[in-house]
Amino acid sequence: MDEPKRFESHVYKLLERADWESIEGQAEWDGSEVDRRDGFIHFSAADQVAETLRKHFATASELVLLSVSTSTVSLTWEPSRGGALFPHLYGPLPLGAIDRVEHLPRGPSGHELPPTLGLDSQRRE
Repeated sequence: MDEPKRFESHVYKLLERADWESIEGQAEWDGSEVDRRDGFIHFSAADQVAETLRKHFATASELVLLSVSTSTVSLTWEPSRGGALFPHLYGPLPLGAIDRVEHLPRGPSGHELPPTLGLDSQRRE
């Protein structure tokens, strides 16, 4: 049986700013505590980031959003929330695969996602 896939040029990883600062400058990262517990690094497609933020990071004070080119990592797309396919990386993330790091300001209504989110992640059919 073929593995289910989505075709995105970029995927995204939300993490707390302190976590990012602790790994900046390293060659690779083996994920957050949750990622290590689950055995893979969790990512989101552009259209999944807002829900991931709401569900898992709503109370975080300072966040960053990593943009990772899918051509530089070997992702597995697996069903998760409501059967939606989410990108998972089984193995460390080479930090050289990160195209962009955006700090997400927290406004009165929560963290603000960048208006550019998804512009580099056009679906490929």
